[in-house]
Formats: sequence, structure tokens, C-alpha cells
Amino acid sequence: MIRRLLPLLILAAGLLGAAPAGAQAVTDQTLLVARAVNTVERLRSDSRMQSTITDRLAHARAVLIVPNLVKGGFLFGAEYGTGVLLTRSPDGGWSGPAFYSVASGSFGLQIGLQDAETLYVIMSDGGLSAIMNNRMKLGADAGIAMVIVGAGAEASTTTNAGADIYAFNNAVGAYGGVSLEGSAILPRHAWNAAYYGGNPTPEDILLARKVDNPQADRLRDVLAR
Repeated sequence: MIRRLLPLLILAAGLLGAAPAGAQAVTDQTLLVARAVNTVERLRSDSRMQSTITDRLAHARAVLIVPNLVKGGFLFGAEYGTGVLLTRSPDGGWSGPAFYSVASGSFGLQIGLQDAETLYVIMSDGGLSAIMNNRMKLGADAGIAMVIVGAGAEASTTTNAGADIYAFNNAVGAYGGVSLEGSAILPRHAWNAAYYGGNPTPEDILLARKVDNPQADRLRDVLAR
């Protein structure tokens, strides 16, 4: 477990700085998309979540995939990860990925370290709007209902049917204390520009679908299964 967490902490520390440019940035983004594929495949193979994920993806409005959401702290807590957001069209096709960072912090009685693969299945336009407009940082005030599946919590396909977002996670490590609420979900414009060329906005990628990258084909195929 320690050998897995250590490189992830180093990666998270690097992501907190300025996004790299040029060929290195493209390499980082391609790697993240490939890791997003692995995250979806692993979570879908988990017996606790398999049927629920398959059912929700068939009716999803969008997904946010965060291959490594690292959370830890001693008195002061922090959570950070970089993920990809994709939208689903009515005919079942998926957009290209837009890159987003997820970060939050808190202060209180807490200690521990956790690394989680997380898949947010977004069921409604309201849920998608909340993420794209960073209203998730408001928590319950955003009026978005979220159900967490995994890490000891399970949701059936017949309960909580009205949730806007289902969060599926597979965590390694232990974390004690207050939960980290109020995450900021912000687009990584430099990463989007490096991956697609030009300077596309998240709306260009996710809604208008003005740009595309064939490197994301495998991720779209996995989501469409």
C-alpha cells in the first residue's frame, strides 16, 4: 500500500503547481486518459458496484473520472486530484474528455491518508451544470443530491433513483476525522489546450464538440459498453 501511495503523493504535489507545457503536457494528459480507462474497468469489475455502474452509465448525462483522488492530513486536511469530464449525447455517444482539477481543504481533528479511484456518474443536467460552473463547492446549497457507493456503502439500482450524481470509489488507506467538503472543481485550460490544440473552452469540448482527439477513443468505448 505504501509503495502505491508514495508516487501518487508525488504526482499530486506536482499537479498543484503550474501545468507543464509542450510535449510533456501532452504525455501527462494521454497518461491520465489511459488511467481513466483503467479506473472505469476496475470499478465496473467490482461486485459491489458492477450492476449499479452499468445501469447508471446507460442513462448518464456525463461522467467525471478521477483516477487518483488523494486525501490526507494531520490537523489540516487536503484533497486533490485531476480528472476528465465527458458528456453523453442522446444517441449514446460520448464527447472528448475535458480536464478538471478537484481540490478541497479543511481544518480540524483529523489524521490519515487515503487514495481513491473515483467515478462520478452524473444523471441530470443540473448535476452537469453544477460541476461545469463549480457550484459543487457549495455542497448541499447547490441543490444536488449525491449517493456514494463503495468503501462500505452500497446503493441498489432501485433506491436513490432521483440522485443527480452517483460517486463510485475504491479507496486504499485510512482516513479519520471530519470529512472534506466543499470541493472546488475547476477546468485545467492549459491541459485542454495542449491535448486538443488551440484554446478550446470546456463548452467547446463537452457541449458543442468542436474538437476531438482519437486518443480518447478507448475511453469512449469503455463507457459505451
